[in-house]
Amino acid sequence: MNTSLIKGARIVNEGHIAEGDVLIKNGRIEKIAPSIHHPIASLIEAHGCFLLPGMIDDQVHFREPGLTHKADIRTESRAAVAGGITSFMEMPNTVPNTLTQELLQEKYNIASRSSIANYSFYMGTSNDNLEEILKTDSRNVCGIKIFMGSSTGNMLVDDQAVLEAVFSRSPMLIATHCEDETTVKRNLELIKQSHPGGGTAALHPIIRDENACYLSSSFAVELARKYGTRLHVLHISTAKELALFESSTPLHKKKITAEACIHHLWFTDKDYKEKGNLIKWNPAVKSEHDRDEIRRAVLSNQIDVIATDHAPHTLAEKSAEYFNAPSGGPLVQHALPALFELVREGVFTPQLVAAKCAHAVADCFRIQERGYIREGYFADLVLINPNLPWTVNNDNTRYKCGWSPFDGIVFHSKVTHTWVNGNLVFENDQLHDHSIGQRMTFEPR
Repeated sequence: MNTSLIKGARIVNEGHIAEGDVLIKNGRIEKIAPSIHHPIASLIEAHGCFLLPGMIDDQVHFREPGLTHKADIRTESRAAVAGGITSFMEMPNTVPNTLTQELLQEKYNIASRSSIANYSFYMGTSNDNLEEILKTDSRNVCGIKIFMGSSTGNMLVDDQAVLEAVFSRSPMLIATHCEDETTVKRNLELIKQSHPGGGTAALHPIIRDENACYLSSSFAVELARKYGTRLHVLHISTAKELALFESSTPLHKKKITAEACIHHLWFTDKDYKEKGNLIKWNPAVKSEHDRDEIRRAVLSNQIDVIATDHAPHTLAEKSAEYFNAPSGGPLVQHALPALFELVREGVFTPQLVAAKCAHAVADCFRIQERGYIREGYFADLVLINPNLPWTVNNDNTRYKCGWSPFDGIVFHSKVTHTWVNGNLVFENDQLHDHSIGQRMTFEPR
Protein backbone atom coordinates (compact mmCIF):
# COMPACT_ATOMS: atom_id res chain seq x y z
CA MET A 1 0.00 0.00 0.00
CA ASN A 2 1.30 3.47 -0.91
CA THR A 3 2.60 5.95 1.63
CA SER A 4 1.06 9.44 1.35
CA LEU A 5 1.93 12.76 2.94
CA ILE A 6 -0.60 15.56 3.23
CA LYS A 7 1.27 18.84 3.67
CA GLY A 8 0.13 22.10 5.21
CA ALA A 9 -3.53 21.22 5.79
CA ARG A 10 -5.81 23.01 8.22
CA ILE A 11 -6.50 19.90 10.31
CA VAL A 12 -10.00 19.96 11.82
CA ASN A 13 -10.20 17.50 14.68
CA GLU A 14 -11.63 17.24 18.19
CA GLY A 15 -12.70 20.86 18.45
CA HIS A 16 -9.52 22.43 17.09
CA ILE A 17 -8.05 23.63 13.80
CA ALA A 18 -4.27 23.45 13.48
CA GLU A 19 -2.09 23.68 10.40
CA GLY A 20 0.08 20.61 9.97
CA ASP A 21 1.00 17.49 8.07
CA VAL A 22 -0.45 13.98 8.11
CA LEU A 23 1.49 10.88 7.08
CA ILE A 24 -0.53 7.87 5.85
CA LYS A 25 1.07 4.45 5.80
CA ASN A 26 -0.38 0.95 5.43
CA GLY A 27 -3.93 2.27 5.48
CA ARG A 28 -3.62 4.15 8.75
CA ILE A 29 -2.55 7.52 10.06
CA GLU A 30 1.12 7.05 10.86
CA LYS A 31 1.97 10.53 12.14
CA ILE A 32 0.46 13.98 12.72
CA ALA A 33 2.86 16.88 13.23
CA PRO A 34 3.44 20.52 12.32
CA SER A 35 5.98 19.40 9.73
CA ILE A 36 6.79 15.93 8.39
CA HIS A 37 9.37 14.92 5.82
CA HIS A 38 9.25 11.55 4.08
CA PRO A 39 11.45 10.71 1.10
CA ILE A 40 9.14 8.31 -0.75
CA ALA A 41 5.63 9.39 0.20
CA SER A 42 3.20 10.60 -2.45
CA LEU A 43 2.81 14.30 -1.73
CA ILE A 44 -0.49 16.18 -1.52
CA GLU A 45 -0.14 19.94 -1.07
CA ALA A 46 -3.11 21.02 1.03
CA HIS A 47 -2.34 24.64 1.95
CA GLY A 48 -5.51 26.60 2.60
CA CYS A 49 -7.69 23.47 2.63
CA PHE A 50 -9.48 21.85 5.55
CA LEU A 51 -8.64 18.23 6.37
CA LEU A 52 -11.45 16.45 8.22
CA PRO A 53 -12.13 12.86 9.21
CA GLY A 54 -14.29 11.39 6.47
CA MET A 55 -18.01 11.74 7.06
CA ILE A 56 -19.69 8.63 8.47
CA ASP A 57 -23.25 8.66 7.16
CA ASP A 58 -25.49 6.72 9.54
CA GLN A 59 -28.54 6.70 7.25
CA VAL A 60 -28.54 5.87 3.53
CA HIS A 61 -30.75 3.88 1.17
CA PHE A 62 -28.60 2.47 -1.63
CA ARG A 63 -31.50 0.41 -3.04
CA GLU A 64 -29.69 -2.89 -3.51
CA PRO A 65 -31.02 -5.53 -3.83
CA GLY A 66 -34.28 -5.17 -5.68
CA LEU A 67 -34.50 -1.48 -6.58
CA THR A 68 -31.33 -1.10 -8.60
CA HIS A 69 -32.97 0.94 -11.37
CA LYS A 70 -32.78 3.80 -8.83
CA ALA A 71 -29.33 3.15 -7.32
CA ASP A 72 -26.97 0.42 -6.21
CA ILE A 73 -24.13 0.02 -3.75
CA ARG A 74 -21.47 0.47 -6.41
CA THR A 75 -22.80 3.73 -7.86
CA GLU A 76 -23.86 5.38 -4.62
CA SER A 77 -20.69 4.51 -2.70
CA ARG A 78 -18.76 6.26 -5.47
CA ALA A 79 -21.00 9.30 -5.26
CA ALA A 80 -20.44 9.22 -1.50
CA VAL A 81 -16.64 9.34 -1.65
CA ALA A 82 -16.87 12.16 -4.21
CA GLY A 83 -18.71 14.01 -1.46
CA GLY A 84 -16.23 13.13 1.29
CA ILE A 85 -18.30 10.34 2.86
CA THR A 86 -15.93 7.48 3.66
CA SER A 87 -18.31 5.16 5.54
CA PHE A 88 -22.04 4.51 5.40
CA MET A 89 -24.78 2.59 7.23
CA GLU A 90 -27.49 1.34 4.91
CA MET A 91 -31.17 0.78 5.65
CA PRO A 92 -33.13 -2.49 5.41
CA ASN A 93 -36.11 -1.43 3.25
CA THR A 94 -34.69 -2.99 0.11
CA VAL A 95 -36.44 -5.75 -1.88
CA PRO A 96 -36.64 -8.16 -0.24
CA ASN A 97 -36.66 -6.38 3.12
CA THR A 98 -33.63 -7.23 5.26
CA LEU A 99 -35.53 -9.24 7.86
CA THR A 100 -33.38 -12.38 8.18
CA GLN A 101 -29.73 -12.99 8.95
CA GLU A 102 -29.31 -14.56 5.50
CA LEU A 103 -30.64 -11.49 3.70
CA LEU A 104 -28.47 -9.26 5.88
CA GLN A 105 -25.38 -11.28 4.96
CA GLU A 106 -26.29 -11.05 1.29
CA LYS A 107 -25.98 -7.26 1.46
CA TYR A 108 -22.59 -7.54 3.15
CA ASN A 109 -21.51 -9.89 0.37
CA ILE A 110 -22.54 -7.37 -2.29
CA ALA A 111 -20.70 -4.54 -0.54
CA SER A 112 -17.55 -6.63 -0.14
CA ARG A 113 -17.40 -6.86 -3.93
CA SER A 114 -18.55 -3.40 -4.97
CA SER A 115 -18.40 -0.65 -2.30
CA ILE A 116 -15.53 1.81 -2.55
CA ALA A 117 -16.52 3.20 0.89
CA ASN A 118 -16.62 1.41 4.25
CA TYR A 119 -19.99 -0.05 5.10
CA SER A 120 -22.43 -1.48 7.57
CA PHE A 121 -26.07 -2.54 7.25
CA TYR A 122 -28.97 -2.34 9.68
CA MET A 123 -31.02 -5.38 10.57
CA GLY A 124 -34.67 -4.70 9.81
CA THR A 125 -37.69 -5.15 12.07
CA SER A 126 -41.20 -6.37 11.28
CA ASN A 127 -44.13 -7.44 13.39
CA ASP A 128 -42.99 -11.06 13.22
CA ASN A 129 -39.17 -11.43 13.11
CA LEU A 130 -38.12 -10.93 16.75
CA GLU A 131 -36.05 -14.11 16.92
CA GLU A 132 -34.10 -13.12 13.80
CA ILE A 133 -33.40 -9.70 15.29
CA LEU A 134 -31.99 -11.21 18.48
CA LYS A 135 -29.43 -13.20 16.46
CA THR A 136 -27.76 -9.99 15.23
CA ASP A 137 -24.11 -9.58 16.21
CA SER A 138 -23.48 -6.10 17.65
CA ARG A 139 -19.75 -6.39 16.93
CA ASN A 140 -20.17 -6.19 13.16
CA VAL A 141 -23.69 -4.79 12.58
CA CYS A 142 -24.39 -1.11 13.26
CA GLY A 143 -27.89 -1.49 14.70
CA ILE A 144 -31.53 -2.46 14.39
CA LYS A 145 -33.91 -0.30 12.37
CA ILE A 146 -37.58 0.13 13.26
CA PHE A 147 -39.99 1.97 10.99
CA MET A 148 -42.56 3.39 13.43
CA GLY A 149 -44.30 4.89 10.40
CA SER A 150 -44.86 4.05 6.75
CA SER A 151 -42.30 1.99 4.89
CA THR A 152 -42.10 -0.48 2.04
CA GLY A 153 -43.00 -4.13 2.23
CA ASN A 154 -43.48 -5.66 5.68
CA MET A 155 -41.51 -3.11 7.68
CA LEU A 156 -44.12 -0.98 9.44
CA VAL A 157 -43.98 -2.04 13.09
CA ASP A 158 -47.29 -1.03 14.64
CA ASP A 159 -47.82 -3.87 17.10
CA GLN A 160 -47.15 -2.44 20.56
CA ALA A 161 -46.34 -5.86 22.00
CA VAL A 162 -43.64 -6.33 19.37
CA LEU A 163 -42.19 -2.89 20.07
CA GLU A 164 -42.12 -3.62 23.79
CA ALA A 165 -40.38 -6.93 23.13
CA VAL A 166 -37.72 -5.41 20.86
CA PHE A 167 -37.00 -2.50 23.19
CA SER A 168 -36.84 -4.75 26.24
CA ARG A 169 -34.80 -7.61 24.77
CA SER A 170 -32.41 -6.16 22.21
CA PRO A 171 -28.95 -5.23 23.52
CA MET A 172 -28.17 -3.31 20.33
CA LEU A 173 -28.71 0.29 19.30
CA ILE A 174 -32.21 0.77 17.89
CA ALA A 175 -32.63 3.41 15.20
CA THR A 176 -36.18 4.60 14.58
CA HIS A 177 -38.14 6.38 11.87
CA CYS A 178 -40.84 8.09 13.90
CA GLU A 179 -44.14 9.18 12.34
CA ASP A 180 -47.47 8.10 13.77
CA GLU A 181 -49.21 6.08 11.07
CA THR A 182 -52.74 6.73 12.31
CA THR A 183 -52.21 10.50 12.24
CA VAL A 184 -50.65 10.43 8.77
CA LYS A 185 -53.47 8.31 7.34
CA ARG A 186 -56.14 10.56 8.87
CA ASN A 187 -54.46 13.70 7.51
CA LEU A 188 -54.02 12.11 4.09
CA GLU A 189 -57.68 11.15 3.88
CA LEU A 190 -58.79 14.68 4.76
CA ILE A 191 -56.42 16.24 2.23
CA LYS A 192 -57.51 13.90 -0.56
CA GLN A 193 -61.15 14.78 0.15
CA SER A 194 -60.35 18.49 -0.13
CA HIS A 195 -58.13 18.05 -3.22
CA PRO A 196 -60.02 15.62 -5.46
CA GLY A 197 -58.14 16.79 -8.54
CA GLY A 198 -54.71 16.08 -7.05
CA GLY A 199 -52.30 18.09 -4.96
CA THR A 200 -48.78 19.49 -4.79
CA ALA A 201 -45.79 18.78 -2.55
CA ALA A 202 -46.71 21.80 -0.44
CA LEU A 203 -49.31 19.52 1.17
CA HIS A 204 -46.64 17.13 2.43
CA PRO A 205 -45.86 18.86 5.77
CA ILE A 206 -49.61 19.17 6.40
CA ILE A 207 -50.13 15.43 5.95
CA ARG A 208 -46.96 14.44 7.78
CA ASP A 209 -47.28 17.13 10.40
CA GLU A 210 -45.48 17.84 13.66
CA ASN A 211 -48.04 15.92 15.69
CA ALA A 212 -47.42 12.74 13.70
CA CYS A 213 -43.70 13.12 14.36
CA TYR A 214 -44.02 14.01 18.04
CA LEU A 215 -46.51 11.25 18.91
CA SER A 216 -44.18 8.62 17.50
CA SER A 217 -40.88 10.09 18.73
CA SER A 218 -42.21 10.58 22.26
CA PHE A 219 -43.49 7.00 22.31
CA ALA A 220 -40.07 5.69 21.22
CA VAL A 221 -38.35 7.76 23.91
CA GLU A 222 -40.86 6.52 26.50
CA LEU A 223 -40.09 2.89 25.59
CA ALA A 224 -36.35 3.51 25.68
CA ARG A 225 -36.55 5.10 29.12
CA LYS A 226 -38.76 2.31 30.39
CA TYR A 227 -36.35 -0.45 29.34
CA GLY A 228 -33.00 1.40 29.37
CA THR A 229 -32.67 0.84 25.62
CA ARG A 230 -30.02 2.48 23.45
CA LEU A 231 -32.21 4.58 21.11
CA HIS A 232 -31.22 6.74 18.15
CA VAL A 233 -34.09 8.78 16.67
CA LEU A 234 -33.49 9.50 13.00
CA HIS A 235 -34.16 12.64 10.90
CA ILE A 236 -35.73 15.03 13.42
CA SER A 237 -37.89 17.44 11.43
CA THR A 238 -39.79 19.52 13.99
CA ALA A 239 -39.04 21.99 16.74
CA LYS A 240 -41.59 20.26 18.96
CA GLU A 241 -39.60 17.03 19.12
CA LEU A 242 -36.47 18.73 20.43
CA ALA A 243 -37.80 18.84 23.98
CA LEU A 244 -37.39 15.05 24.07
CA PHE A 245 -33.59 15.26 23.91
CA GLU A 246 -30.95 16.38 26.38
CA SER A 247 -28.15 18.83 25.67
CA SER A 248 -26.21 18.77 28.94
CA THR A 249 -25.36 15.06 29.14
CA PRO A 250 -22.07 14.12 27.40
CA LEU A 251 -22.62 11.92 24.36
CA HIS A 252 -20.76 8.94 25.80
CA LYS A 253 -23.26 8.88 28.68
CA LYS A 254 -26.40 9.30 26.59
CA LYS A 255 -28.69 6.35 25.95
CA ILE A 256 -31.08 8.40 23.78
CA THR A 257 -29.66 10.35 20.87
CA ALA A 258 -30.98 12.18 17.82
CA GLU A 259 -30.01 12.84 14.22
CA ALA A 260 -30.64 15.73 11.84
CA CYS A 261 -30.48 15.39 8.07
CA ILE A 262 -29.14 17.75 5.44
CA HIS A 263 -32.52 18.53 3.86
CA HIS A 264 -34.07 19.52 7.20
CA LEU A 265 -31.09 21.80 7.86
CA TRP A 266 -31.29 23.45 4.43
CA PHE A 267 -34.77 23.53 2.90
CA THR A 268 -38.09 24.90 4.22
CA ASP A 269 -41.71 24.66 3.14
CA LYS A 270 -41.14 27.81 1.06
CA ASP A 271 -38.98 25.71 -1.28
CA TYR A 272 -41.82 23.42 -2.35
CA LYS A 273 -42.96 26.06 -4.85
CA GLU A 274 -39.70 25.72 -6.81
CA LYS A 275 -38.58 22.19 -5.97
CA GLY A 276 -41.90 20.35 -5.67
CA ASN A 277 -41.57 16.57 -5.34
CA LEU A 278 -37.77 16.82 -5.52
CA ILE A 279 -37.81 17.76 -1.82
CA LYS A 280 -40.61 15.39 -0.86
CA TRP A 281 -39.13 13.39 2.02
CA ASN A 282 -40.48 11.44 4.97
CA PRO A 283 -40.52 13.09 7.47
CA ALA A 284 -41.45 16.20 5.52
CA VAL A 285 -39.44 19.39 5.17
CA LYS A 286 -41.37 21.80 7.37
CA SER A 287 -41.29 25.48 8.36
CA GLU A 288 -38.44 27.94 8.58
CA HIS A 289 -38.95 27.94 12.35
CA ASP A 290 -38.52 24.16 12.44
CA ARG A 291 -35.36 24.38 10.33
CA ASP A 292 -33.84 27.12 12.46
CA GLU A 293 -34.62 25.30 15.70
CA ILE A 294 -33.04 22.10 14.34
CA ARG A 295 -29.90 24.10 13.52
CA ARG A 296 -29.93 25.50 17.05
CA ALA A 297 -30.32 22.00 18.47
CA VAL A 298 -27.29 20.81 16.51
CA LEU A 299 -25.30 23.64 18.07
CA SER A 300 -26.60 22.92 21.59
CA ASN A 301 -26.02 19.14 21.33
CA GLN A 302 -29.68 18.24 21.66
CA ILE A 303 -29.08 16.73 18.22
CA ASP A 304 -25.97 14.61 18.19
CA VAL A 305 -25.21 13.67 14.56
CA ILE A 306 -25.84 14.86 11.01
CA ALA A 307 -26.65 12.42 8.20
CA THR A 308 -28.15 12.44 4.71
CA ASP A 309 -31.03 9.92 4.51
CA HIS A 310 -29.86 9.54 0.89
CA ALA A 311 -32.84 7.84 -0.79
CA PRO A 312 -32.79 8.17 -4.59
CA HIS A 313 -35.65 7.71 -7.02
CA THR A 314 -35.66 8.24 -10.77
CA LEU A 315 -36.73 11.58 -12.19
CA ALA A 316 -39.64 9.85 -13.88
CA GLU A 317 -40.84 8.57 -10.50
CA LYS A 318 -40.43 11.98 -8.86
CA SER A 319 -42.23 13.66 -11.78
CA ALA A 320 -45.49 11.87 -10.99
CA GLU A 321 -48.46 13.72 -9.50
CA TYR A 322 -47.79 14.52 -5.84
CA PHE A 323 -49.90 11.75 -4.28
CA ASN A 324 -48.18 9.14 -6.47
CA ALA A 325 -44.59 10.42 -6.27
CA PRO A 326 -42.26 8.56 -3.87
CA SER A 327 -40.54 10.26 -0.96
CA GLY A 328 -36.76 10.63 -0.79
CA GLY A 329 -33.88 12.09 -2.76
CA PRO A 330 -30.13 11.75 -3.39
CA LEU A 331 -27.77 13.64 -1.08
CA VAL A 332 -24.44 11.89 -0.37
CA GLN A 333 -22.39 13.80 -2.95
CA HIS A 334 -23.56 17.20 -1.73
CA ALA A 335 -23.87 16.88 2.06
CA LEU A 336 -20.48 18.25 3.06
CA PRO A 337 -20.50 21.08 0.48
CA ALA A 338 -23.94 22.10 1.79
CA LEU A 339 -22.70 22.05 5.38
CA PHE A 340 -19.66 24.12 4.43
CA GLU A 341 -21.99 26.62 2.80
CA LEU A 342 -23.61 26.95 6.24
CA VAL A 343 -20.09 27.38 7.66
CA ARG A 344 -19.53 30.21 5.18
CA GLU A 345 -22.80 31.80 6.33
CA GLY A 346 -21.71 31.60 9.97
CA VAL A 347 -24.35 29.05 10.99
CA PHE A 348 -21.85 26.28 11.79
CA THR A 349 -18.06 25.96 12.14
CA PRO A 350 -15.67 23.45 10.54
CA GLN A 351 -15.12 21.96 14.00
CA LEU A 352 -18.85 21.36 14.43
CA VAL A 353 -19.09 19.69 11.01
CA ALA A 354 -16.27 17.31 11.95
CA ALA A 355 -17.90 16.62 15.30
CA LYS A 356 -21.42 15.93 14.04
CA CYS A 357 -20.48 14.08 10.84
CA ALA A 358 -17.61 11.95 12.16
CA HIS A 359 -16.65 12.14 15.85
CA ALA A 360 -20.18 11.87 17.24
CA VAL A 361 -21.22 9.15 14.80
CA ALA A 362 -18.20 7.07 15.80
CA ASP A 363 -18.99 7.61 19.49
CA CYS A 364 -22.72 7.03 19.16
CA PHE A 365 -22.30 3.73 17.30
CA ARG A 366 -19.00 2.81 19.04
CA ILE A 367 -17.21 2.39 15.74
CA GLN A 368 -13.71 1.03 16.13
CA GLU A 369 -10.75 3.19 15.03
CA ARG A 370 -12.63 5.58 12.77
CA GLY A 371 -14.16 9.04 12.98
CA TYR A 372 -11.11 10.94 14.24
CA ILE A 373 -7.76 12.11 12.90
CA ARG A 374 -5.61 10.16 15.33
CA GLU A 375 -2.35 8.30 14.96
CA GLY A 376 -3.09 4.60 14.54
CA TYR A 377 -6.65 5.14 13.27
CA PHE A 378 -7.75 4.18 9.78
CA ALA A 379 -6.91 6.94 7.32
CA ASP A 380 -10.46 7.89 6.34
CA LEU A 381 -9.98 11.54 5.41
CA VAL A 382 -11.48 14.30 3.28
CA LEU A 383 -9.79 17.45 2.00
CA ILE A 384 -12.07 20.43 1.34
CA ASN A 385 -11.11 23.63 -0.47
CA PRO A 386 -13.28 26.41 1.05
CA ASN A 387 -12.62 28.78 -1.85
CA LEU A 388 -13.46 26.75 -4.94
CA PRO A 389 -16.96 27.72 -6.14
CA TRP A 390 -18.92 25.35 -8.33
CA THR A 391 -22.50 24.98 -9.49
CA VAL A 392 -24.46 21.79 -8.94
CA ASN A 393 -26.20 20.50 -12.04
CA ASN A 394 -27.54 17.18 -13.17
CA ASP A 395 -24.57 16.70 -15.50
CA ASN A 396 -22.01 16.73 -12.67
CA THR A 397 -23.93 14.54 -10.22
CA ARG A 398 -22.68 11.00 -9.76
CA TYR A 399 -25.92 9.41 -8.57
CA LYS A 400 -27.38 6.64 -10.68
CA CYS A 401 -30.68 8.53 -10.72
CA GLY A 402 -28.92 11.48 -12.40
CA TRP A 403 -30.34 14.45 -10.49
CA SER A 404 -29.89 16.46 -7.31
CA PRO A 405 -32.25 18.59 -5.20
CA PHE A 406 -29.40 21.13 -5.13
CA ASP A 407 -29.50 21.57 -8.91
CA GLY A 408 -28.58 25.17 -9.77
CA ILE A 409 -27.13 26.00 -6.34
CA VAL A 410 -23.61 27.46 -6.14
CA PHE A 411 -21.44 25.93 -3.43
CA HIS A 412 -18.28 27.82 -2.50
CA SER A 413 -16.47 24.81 -0.99
CA LYS A 414 -15.52 21.64 -2.81
CA VAL A 415 -14.24 18.20 -1.86
CA THR A 416 -10.92 17.77 -3.65
CA HIS A 417 -9.52 14.55 -2.14
CA THR A 418 -10.95 11.57 -0.26
CA TRP A 419 -9.01 8.72 1.35
CA VAL A 420 -10.64 5.46 2.45
CA ASN A 421 -8.41 3.18 4.54
CA GLY A 422 -5.41 5.12 3.27
CA ASN A 423 -6.36 4.71 -0.38
CA LEU A 424 -6.77 7.94 -2.36
CA VAL A 425 -10.11 7.14 -3.98
CA PHE A 426 -11.11 10.61 -5.18
CA GLU A 427 -8.83 13.37 -6.46
CA ASN A 428 -9.81 16.59 -8.23
CA ASP A 429 -13.04 15.24 -9.76
CA GLN A 430 -11.47 11.90 -10.68
CA LEU A 431 -12.37 8.58 -9.04
CA HIS A 432 -9.53 6.14 -8.43
CA ASP A 433 -11.57 2.97 -8.57
CA HIS A 434 -8.87 0.57 -7.42
CA SER A 435 -9.94 -0.44 -3.94
CA ILE A 436 -12.84 -1.77 -1.91
CA GLY A 437 -13.98 -0.43 1.46
CA GLN A 438 -14.04 -2.43 4.66
CA ARG A 439 -16.84 -3.70 6.88
CA MET A 440 -16.98 -1.51 9.95
CA THR A 441 -16.65 -3.08 13.37
CA PHE A 442 -18.07 -1.91 16.69
CA GLU A 443 -17.16 -2.06 20.34
CA PRO A 444 -19.27 -4.65 22.18
CA ARG A 445 -22.23 -3.15 24.01
